[in-house]
Amino acid sequence: MQILKETPTLQRFEVTYSSAGHTISGTLTRPTGNGPFPAVVSNHGYLPPGDYQVGNGLATEELELAEAGFVVLHPDYRGYGLSDPLLPFEQELRLVYTQDVVNAADALTTLAFVDPTRLALLGRSMGGALAINALVTHPGLVQAAVVYAPLSSDFLEGSALLDRLGPETLSTVLNTFGTPESAPDFYRGLSSRYSFDKITEPLLIQHGTADRTCPLRWSEKTQRLLVAAGITSELVEWPGEDHVFVRSAGPALARTIAFLRDKLDLPPS
Repeated sequence: MQILKETPTLQRFEVTYSSAGHTISGTLTRPTGNGPFPAVVSNHGYLPPGDYQVGNGLATEELELAEAGFVVLHPDYRGYGLSDPLLPFEQELRLVYTQDVVNAADALTTLAFVDPTRLALLGRSMGGALAINALVTHPGLVQAAVVYAPLSSDFLEGSALLDRLGPETLSTVLNTFGTPESAPDFYRGLSSRYSFDKITEPLLIQHGTADRTCPLRWSEKTQRLLVAAGITSELVEWPGEDHVFVRSAGPALARTIAFLRDKLDLPPS
């Protein structure tokens, strides 16, 4: 592990871990001391892979979480940072990204200073959608999750946004698996909202009312469907905030830490 930052209270490292036979780069931020500490997998949002550097994403939140007593593993996902490459259709489907998130949580459980019974997921934008995907596909993997301004829980709706943000398109997927009209069950299966009843962990969604990237209505729809499925979920709306919080960044992070302490059965700070 290459050390990136060290203070009297925390250390931040550049790390790698294994995911389905692939090497994934990322960062690990941990409090000083022996632990065992609760841990969080922190999932970054969409950036063009060519513009991405190891650890891009939620660095401020990760440092604050470490100061609050959490170990934080930030995966770069395949195709990002120094991680192994991936095929175009894998990037478009984003299924391997979810696999990398799941395997990041598993990697945390192998560390002696991590409490494997107190794990959580954190994600923003695309990373928020990946966190929800992991809750759907691997119930019991973690004990709680917090997402900020997630992509739509409808795969095609979220993909339309990513097409506008970068060079990736659904062309390979459409050519390989068919159109939404010819293969509706396939695309339905890529949308987490149709499997919310599989979730077993509490979820906190935080979203700005002025988000011009991922509109608030996406989280409102997700929240309604989660409640209808009987899932313990809360949507907190932050007035006037855009996709990346500015004025509410501190209060939103405090809300995140309080939620995680409560759901992971930790003493309040």
